[in-house]
Amino acid sequence: MIDLNDEQLMQLVKAGDLDKMSLLFKRHCRSLYGFLYHMTHDRVASEDMVQNVFYRMLKYRSSYVGTGTFQTWMFHIARNVLKDNGKRRHPVPWSDKMEGLAENLTDGNTADQQLEKKHDQQQLYRAVELLKVQDREILTLSKFQELKYHQIAQILNISEGSVKVRVHRALNELKNIYQKNKLL
Repeated sequence: MIDLNDEQLMQLVKAGDLDKMSLLFKRHCRSLYGFLYHMTHDRVASEDMVQNVFYRMLKYRSSYVGTGTFQTWMFHIARNVLKDNGKRRHPVPWSDKMEGLAENLTDGNTADQQLEKKHDQQQLYRAVELLKVQDREILTLSKFQELKYHQIAQILNISEGSVKVRVHRALNELKNIYQKNKLL
C-alpha cells in the first residue's frame, strides 16, 4: 500500500480511508514546512500552518478532483492558509537551501575566502529579504520546492508562460538587489 502515489492515496482519503493521510503527511510535511517557513520566517507559525493545511485537506477532501498533482493541490491550500494567517507581508531571510546558491558566488578553502563566502551569503539573504512577497513566493516554489512551471501555474492560477516570466524577473531582481548591496 505504501507504493501508491500521492494522487492514489488522496483518492483513498477522499473515499473515507483517513489513515492514508498519515502517509501523505510523512511524504510532504518537510517540503510544506520549508515553503511556509521561507514565507513567514516563523517556526512556530509554520508548524501550526502545516497542521492547518493537512486539517483542511481532510476537511475539504471531497473537493479533491485529481486532475492535477496532489502537490499542486496541497500548495494551493498552503497559500490560502498563509493568506488567512496574514504572514505573507513579513520579509523573510532564507537559510536552508540558499547555501547552494551562495556556494556559486565564491570558491576556496582559505580563511579569508571562507569569510568572504560567508559575507556573500549574508548579502544574498539580505537581498532575498528585500524581494517582493510575490517574487519570494515564486522563487521558493520553483527553485527550492523544485516544482515544475505547470504546477506553479496551477497553484497561482496563472499561465505557464506567466510563471516563466515571473521567475525570470524575480531572479533578475534578486541579482540586481544583490549586486547593489555588494557595492555598499
